[in-house]
Amino acid sequence: MTAPIPLRPGGQLASSVCTTRVIVVRAPAAGNPVIACGGSPMVPAAPGQAAASTVTDAVTLIGKRYVDADQSLEVLCTSSGVGELSCDGVAMTLKAANALPASD
Repeated sequence: MTAPIPLRPGGQLASSVCTTRVIVVRAPAAGNPVIACGGSPMVPAAPGQAAASTVTDAVTLIGKRYVDADQSLEVLCTSSGVGELSCDGVAMTLKAANALPASD
C-alpha cells in the first residue's frame, strides 16, 4: 500500500480511475486520511491538466463540496466523475448548505 498524500488546503487531487478532480478546502489538523475515488486512492493532480469531459452519469458533481463523517476534511469537486469519494474507506457526503439568517 502506498503512503497517504499529505493534505493541505489548496492541494489538488485527481482520481486514477475516472475524471474526478478535487481541491482540498479544509484538512484535518491531526492525522493524514486517505482520500479515494472509485475505490482507488487519489493522486496529486498535475498542474494545468484539467480533465475536460462531460460525464452524464456522474456520481461526484462539479462545484459541490464533500465532507468526511466528522467534517474535519472538506473537498471541492472541480471535475465530475463516476467514482464515489471516500475518506479512509468511509463514503464522503455532500456538504449541506448553510442556512442564511432571516431578514426582518
